[in-house]
Amino acid sequence: MKRAEKIRPARMNGEMTTKAAARLKSDGWTILETTGFLHLIGPLWERKFDGRYEFALATEDKHHNRRGMVQGGVMMTFADRTCGMAARYASGKDYLATVQLDTHFVEAGKIGDILISRPRVVRTTRSLIFMSTELSVDDRCVVMANGVFKILKGPE
Repeated sequence: MKRAEKIRPARMNGEMTTKAAARLKSDGWTILETTGFLHLIGPLWERKFDGRYEFALATEDKHHNRRGMVQGGVMMTFADRTCGMAARYASGKDYLATVQLDTHFVEAGKIGDILISRPRVVRTTRSLIFMSTELSVDDRCVVMANGVFKILKGPE
Protein backbone atom coordinates (compact mmCIF):
# COMPACT_ATOMS: atom_id res chain seq x y z
CA MET A 1 0.00 0.00 0.00
CA LYS A 2 2.80 2.45 0.72
CA ARG A 3 4.02 2.26 -2.87
CA ALA A 4 0.54 3.12 -4.20
CA GLU A 5 0.33 6.03 -1.77
CA LYS A 6 3.63 7.44 -3.05
CA ILE A 7 2.57 7.52 -6.68
CA ARG A 8 -0.94 8.81 -6.06
CA PRO A 9 -1.37 12.34 -7.40
CA ALA A 10 -2.08 15.31 -5.24
CA ARG A 11 -5.82 15.78 -4.83
CA MET A 12 -7.46 18.24 -7.16
CA ASN A 13 -9.06 20.52 -4.60
CA GLY A 14 -12.30 22.44 -4.95
CA GLU A 15 -10.48 25.63 -5.94
CA MET A 16 -8.89 23.96 -8.99
CA THR A 17 -12.24 22.44 -10.01
CA THR A 18 -13.93 25.82 -9.60
CA LYS A 19 -11.24 27.51 -11.73
CA ALA A 20 -11.66 24.94 -14.53
CA ALA A 21 -15.45 25.37 -14.45
CA ALA A 22 -15.13 29.18 -14.52
CA ARG A 23 -12.74 28.98 -17.48
CA LEU A 24 -15.08 26.68 -19.41
CA LYS A 25 -18.15 28.83 -18.65
CA SER A 26 -16.35 32.01 -19.72
CA ASP A 27 -15.44 30.32 -23.03
CA GLY A 28 -19.08 29.48 -23.79
CA TRP A 29 -19.27 25.89 -22.51
CA THR A 30 -22.37 24.46 -20.79
CA ILE A 31 -22.69 21.33 -18.69
CA LEU A 32 -24.28 18.31 -20.41
CA GLU A 33 -26.89 16.44 -18.42
CA THR A 34 -25.63 12.89 -17.80
CA THR A 35 -26.92 9.86 -15.94
CA GLY A 36 -25.57 6.47 -14.93
CA PHE A 37 -21.93 5.67 -15.58
CA LEU A 38 -21.23 8.95 -17.40
CA HIS A 39 -22.45 10.90 -14.39
CA LEU A 40 -19.61 9.30 -12.41
CA ILE A 41 -17.01 10.52 -14.93
CA GLY A 42 -18.35 14.04 -15.52
CA PRO A 43 -19.35 16.68 -15.58
CA LEU A 44 -19.07 16.77 -19.35
CA TRP A 45 -19.17 20.13 -21.10
CA GLU A 46 -20.44 21.06 -24.56
CA ARG A 47 -20.45 24.02 -26.94
CA LYS A 48 -21.01 24.70 -30.61
CA PHE A 49 -18.05 26.51 -32.19
CA ASP A 50 -17.84 27.41 -35.88
CA GLY A 51 -20.87 25.20 -36.54
CA ARG A 52 -19.31 22.08 -34.93
CA TYR A 53 -19.94 20.52 -31.55
CA GLU A 54 -17.04 20.36 -29.12
CA PHE A 55 -16.92 18.59 -25.78
CA ALA A 56 -14.74 19.06 -22.70
CA LEU A 57 -13.82 17.11 -19.59
CA ALA A 58 -11.91 18.79 -16.76
CA THR A 59 -9.87 15.93 -15.30
CA GLU A 60 -9.87 15.48 -11.54
CA ASP A 61 -8.27 13.20 -8.98
CA LYS A 62 -11.09 10.65 -9.49
CA HIS A 63 -9.74 10.11 -13.04
CA HIS A 64 -6.21 9.04 -12.04
CA ASN A 65 -4.50 5.71 -12.69
CA ARG A 66 -1.75 4.10 -10.59
CA ARG A 67 0.87 6.36 -12.16
CA GLY A 68 -1.10 9.48 -11.25
CA MET A 69 -2.05 10.23 -14.86
CA VAL A 70 -5.53 10.25 -16.45
CA GLN A 71 -6.81 6.66 -16.71
CA GLY A 72 -6.94 5.42 -20.30
CA GLY A 73 -10.46 4.08 -19.79
CA VAL A 74 -11.67 7.56 -18.88
CA MET A 75 -10.27 8.93 -22.13
CA MET A 76 -11.77 6.05 -24.13
CA THR A 77 -15.16 6.63 -22.52
CA PHE A 78 -14.94 10.36 -23.26
CA ALA A 79 -14.03 9.68 -26.92
CA ASP A 80 -16.86 7.13 -27.26
CA ARG A 81 -19.46 9.41 -25.70
CA THR A 82 -18.46 12.50 -27.69
CA CYS A 83 -18.35 10.65 -31.02
CA GLY A 84 -21.73 9.11 -30.23
CA MET A 85 -23.24 12.48 -29.29
CA ALA A 86 -21.91 14.14 -32.46
CA ALA A 87 -23.18 11.21 -34.57
CA ARG A 88 -26.60 11.61 -32.97
CA TYR A 89 -26.65 15.35 -33.61
CA ALA A 90 -25.50 14.92 -37.24
CA SER A 91 -27.96 12.13 -38.05
CA GLY A 92 -30.95 13.36 -36.10
CA LYS A 93 -31.36 9.79 -34.81
CA ASP A 94 -31.95 9.26 -31.09
CA TYR A 95 -30.75 5.67 -30.79
CA LEU A 96 -27.21 4.64 -31.70
CA ALA A 97 -24.88 1.94 -30.42
CA THR A 98 -21.11 1.77 -30.60
CA VAL A 99 -20.07 -1.05 -32.91
CA GLN A 100 -16.34 -0.38 -32.83
CA LEU A 101 -13.98 2.12 -31.20
CA ASP A 102 -10.28 2.20 -32.10
CA THR A 103 -8.20 4.25 -29.70
CA HIS A 104 -4.58 5.35 -29.92
CA PHE A 105 -2.91 6.87 -26.87
CA VAL A 106 -0.48 9.46 -28.19
CA GLU A 107 0.56 11.05 -24.90
CA ALA A 108 -0.44 10.83 -21.24
CA GLY A 109 -3.12 13.13 -19.88
CA LYS A 110 -2.36 14.84 -16.59
CA ILE A 111 -4.76 15.33 -13.71
CA GLY A 112 -6.01 18.90 -13.94
CA ASP A 113 -5.90 18.95 -17.76
CA ILE A 114 -9.02 19.98 -19.64
CA LEU A 115 -9.54 17.41 -22.40
CA ILE A 116 -11.25 18.70 -25.54
CA SER A 117 -12.94 16.47 -28.14
CA ARG A 118 -13.88 17.78 -31.59
CA PRO A 119 -15.59 14.81 -33.26
CA ARG A 120 -16.40 14.78 -36.95
CA VAL A 121 -18.48 12.60 -39.22
CA VAL A 122 -16.29 10.69 -41.67
CA ARG A 123 -19.10 8.91 -43.53
CA THR A 124 -22.75 8.02 -43.08
CA THR A 125 -24.60 5.07 -44.60
CA ARG A 126 -28.23 3.98 -44.08
CA SER A 127 -27.32 2.06 -40.96
CA LEU A 128 -23.82 3.18 -39.86
CA ILE A 129 -22.06 6.41 -38.95
CA PHE A 130 -18.25 6.55 -39.05
CA MET A 131 -16.72 9.08 -36.65
CA SER A 132 -13.28 10.40 -35.77
CA THR A 133 -11.96 12.58 -32.95
CA GLU A 134 -8.81 13.71 -31.24
CA LEU A 135 -8.69 14.43 -27.54
CA SER A 136 -6.42 17.38 -27.00
CA VAL A 137 -5.08 19.50 -24.19
CA ASP A 138 -4.45 23.00 -25.50
CA ASP A 139 -2.86 22.23 -28.89
CA ARG A 140 -1.41 18.87 -27.81
CA CYS A 141 -3.07 15.66 -29.06
CA VAL A 142 -3.25 13.00 -26.34
CA VAL A 143 -5.68 10.49 -27.92
CA MET A 144 -6.87 9.69 -31.44
CA ALA A 145 -10.06 7.65 -31.80
CA ASN A 146 -12.23 6.34 -34.64
CA GLY A 147 -15.65 4.87 -34.05
CA VAL A 148 -18.45 3.15 -35.92
CA PHE A 149 -22.00 3.70 -34.65
CA LYS A 150 -25.05 1.63 -35.61
CA ILE A 151 -28.34 3.46 -36.12
CA LEU A 152 -31.00 1.61 -34.09
CA LYS A 153 -34.77 1.61 -34.14
CA GLY A 154 -36.22 3.31 -31.09
CA PRO A 155 -38.56 1.71 -28.58
CA GLU A 156 -41.94 0.96 -30.08
